[in-house]
Amino acid sequence: MGFATAPSGPAAPSEPTGPGRAHWLRVARDVADDLATDAVAREQAGKVPSDEVARLREAGLLTLLAPAGVGGGGADWPTACAVVREIGAADGAIGQLLGSHYFLSWSAGFLAEPALAAGVVRRSAAEQWYWGGGFTGGEPLLTLTGTPGGLVLDGRQSYPTGVLVADRIAVRAVRAGTGETVGVVVDPARPGIRIDDDTDTFGQRLAAGGSVEFDAVTVTDDDVLGTLPSDEDAQSPRTALASPAGRLVSVHLLLGMAEGVLAEAREYSRAGHAPRHLAWPAGTPHDPQLLTSYGELTLLTRAASALTGQALDALRGGLRRGEALTHDEYAEISVLVALAEAAASRAAQESTTRALDIVGPRSAAAPLGLDRFWRNARTHTLYEPVTHRLRDVGDYFLNGTHPPFGPSPS
Repeated sequence: MGFATAPSGPAAPSEPTGPGRAHWLRVARDVADDLATDAVAREQAGKVPSDEVARLREAGLLTLLAPAGVGGGGADWPTACAVVREIGAADGAIGQLLGSHYFLSWSAGFLAEPALAAGVVRRSAAEQWYWGGGFTGGEPLLTLTGTPGGLVLDGRQSYPTGVLVADRIAVRAVRAGTGETVGVVVDPARPGIRIDDDTDTFGQRLAAGGSVEFDAVTVTDDDVLGTLPSDEDAQSPRTALASPAGRLVSVHLLLGMAEGVLAEAREYSRAGHAPRHLAWPAGTPHDPQLLTSYGELTLLTRAASALTGQALDALRGGLRRGEALTHDEYAEISVLVALAEAAASRAAQESTTRALDIVGPRSAAAPLGLDRFWRNARTHTLYEPVTHRLRDVGDYFLNGTHPPFGPSPS
């Protein structure tokens, strides 16, 4: 399976490398095992995940993508995706928290000029920031206005991830007068910012989402990361790769959820729990009907994983092309990512739903907590629907139409 090698920041060739992919996967598995021990109780309590973010910080996972030379993990983008997949298998909401942080903190390398990007990455690593917010534009955009005293940010938006625990909030705003859409990063402690814990979803309850109001918040030029991709005429294909790269985080989160629920259902089946009724599940771990169900769900998950590998390989090629990347090449990468999104979404929804049938009526018992996988996967797929992605794939296949440039998921 091929993996993309994405720049984690402006690093000098001579600076020391990080400990490597195998190390970070071991760290992620250790953290995932730790999260799994109390995942049901934490999810049912629904508290703001400050302790969970502290676990990620202590393990070094928040600075995974920062260059080793500035105190980061020196890892590449595929490693970050694999880490999200491991964490998501144990706790989908914390996997979303971490994946969103990776995309937002990594985006500075795409959006900002090299010197600004280097400064942001260096400080983020040194202070171990957690990044929340997002660049999606489903609501009226925030307004960035130039005044005699400098730039100010106004407006209110809701974000599904991270703002309740964020050290920095990344947002999407439009410049008053020019209409340019830019990415901005702000300290949530600044005067004029109010964060409301008003998210009440049935899943991903630990993703720390909420609403943020910006009332004449002072913004410096260094807080403006750069212009967000909008269309082929305004942005280079290389810059636009931030979008499919970010979407691949969501794909790995969904794969983690699918794999996590199947692992828990498998342990339940292997333990030989007797069904409470005769219709379903059919009986022992050797029952043909039960085996067929596991086979079908394994097929869906492995197929989605294979498509994801192809998409990562294509992204790697695009990143290596740099500014030489063409619009046609970008379109091919974006379509492959869309296919992986659709496959992973289907695998997660099917696996988390049918695992309940496999376990039977016992899956309705709150102490088992198996329902959290379904609620988490369904909530995430509501925020990240793939219908329009499939339409883009069909339009590309039939008519050769390029998928639109656009912001990545939050």
